[in-house]
Amino acid sequence: MSITSTPTSNDACLSIVHSLMCHRQGGESESFAKRAIESLVKKLKEKKDELDSLITAITTNGSHPSKCVTIQRTLDGRLQVAGRKGFPHVIYARLWRWPDLHKNELKHVKYCQFAFDLKCDNVCVNPYHYERVVSPGIDLSGLTLTPPGPMVKDEFDLDGPQSLTSIGRGHSLQTIQHPPSNGHPAPSEPFASPNMLSPSEAASASPSSFPAIAAGSSNGTSCWARNGHFNPSIPHHTNGHLQHHPPMPHPAHYWPLHNELAFQPPISNHPAPDYWCSIAYFEMDVQVGETFKVPSTCPVVTVDGYVDPSGGDRFCLGQLSNVHRTEAIERARLHIGKGVQLECKGEGDVWVRCLSDHAVFVQSYYLDREAGRAPGDAVHKIYPSAYIKVFDLRQCHRQMQQQAATAQAAAAAQAAAVAGNIPGPGSVGGIAPAISLSAAAGIGVDDLRRLCIVRMSFVKGWGPDYPRQSIKQTPCWIEIHLHRALQLLDEVLHTMPIVDPTSLD
Repeated sequence: MSITSTPTSNDACLSIVHSLMCHRQGGESESFAKRAIESLVKKLKEKKDELDSLITAITTNGSHPSKCVTIQRTLDGRLQVAGRKGFPHVIYARLWRWPDLHKNELKHVKYCQFAFDLKCDNVCVNPYHYERVVSPGIDLSGLTLTPPGPMVKDEFDLDGPQSLTSIGRGHSLQTIQHPPSNGHPAPSEPFASPNMLSPSEAASASPSSFPAIAAGSSNGTSCWARNGHFNPSIPHHTNGHLQHHPPMPHPAHYWPLHNELAFQPPISNHPAPDYWCSIAYFEMDVQVGETFKVPSTCPVVTVDGYVDPSGGDRFCLGQLSNVHRTEAIERARLHIGKGVQLECKGEGDVWVRCLSDHAVFVQSYYLDREAGRAPGDAVHKIYPSAYIKVFDLRQCHRQMQQQAATAQAAAAAQAAAVAGNIPGPGSVGGIAPAISLSAAAGIGVDDLRRLCIVRMSFVKGWGPDYPRQSIKQTPCWIEIHLHRALQLLDEVLHTMPIVDPTSLD
């Protein structure tokens, strides 16, 4: 083969690899790319027509039609290259087409017979048999497809090469990326004075009397107190620099009102809690230190890796000791750095700003729904400098009402079915209907309480993209209990009638 000619399947593996390396996009290191390409060429050496299709597709940048290029599907669907595991079609699409690609962004073309999503025994890794698309349900206004740097997971940089354990088959958990919007921090929010309502006025006003307002349409922000006195909020951005919030000296309970909330009555007339959240810190599955409570007079709190023990608006994880701490946990803790900033807005919405030099990974039912995923079905990677909403109180309240009502109705129906009071085709004494209702009836207080919790891991992720299946296997993470949401859940539970199965006998 001459230096300028395109190789064929009859050429030596080294020559083919060298040619294909010339077309890589540069998102991965040269050593990783070479290992991945060598592995693929060796697998295809006995399937000359597919190897020729790969060479044609790559060397012509997809301008010529090409067949499926297949390798055998592994038990967990992932391919291991140089101590790292990933989905094979994603690995090669990154190498030759999109270096910043995330696996949720791939969709196979119609004529691909062995696409990854088809669950065949063989998987097509031809990069030109896939198209890049945006995951449905993601709002692009706060999400870009090109986060800074290659999409290499943080732990590989910190831990070095390693052999990753297999994640259980059938696990649908996915990691969704949330890089900073256009690389710019969130705009500052200088004080402005929108039309204000006292709590009593807001509670008595009908929803129809308020004009429709687009969320986030203005930067104005202000506060109202439970006693009806108006007081401006303390800004937490000054000339682009983040500042810690000092506690507000007023004894009343404040809920900051941004314009998207200014015309919404409070969900409940119950007084605001003394503390808007409590934060527990964990290393693996063990809580370390006392739970940190954040006063409602402190709407912004920072969780970082430093050692100031004074509390207030900072929860410093570096001061906490653990006799069972391993070297791996200690290494990860060194990278918490400036950590994250949690901000309570309105009656109980929560936003997160990543101040650390490393991404944080968030379990958020709100972000799951925004991304079109089932609650608990995704892990959200929040990149450094990103500022993103992770909890919506009204959405949570609607969800807890729906789930509580569904569970109560299902329990009543199940009790009636067991008693034989719901005849139906195929049922024997009501047993069949009871089985079909058991899942809904099994929703308990713990399931509803999870709606009021946000979990966040520093530095390390979990799920099928990582060697950890659960957040409880990550070295350092926090669990945030949102008190206003828990107040509302308590009200919802109190309003639910108690079903007495004996009354149905």
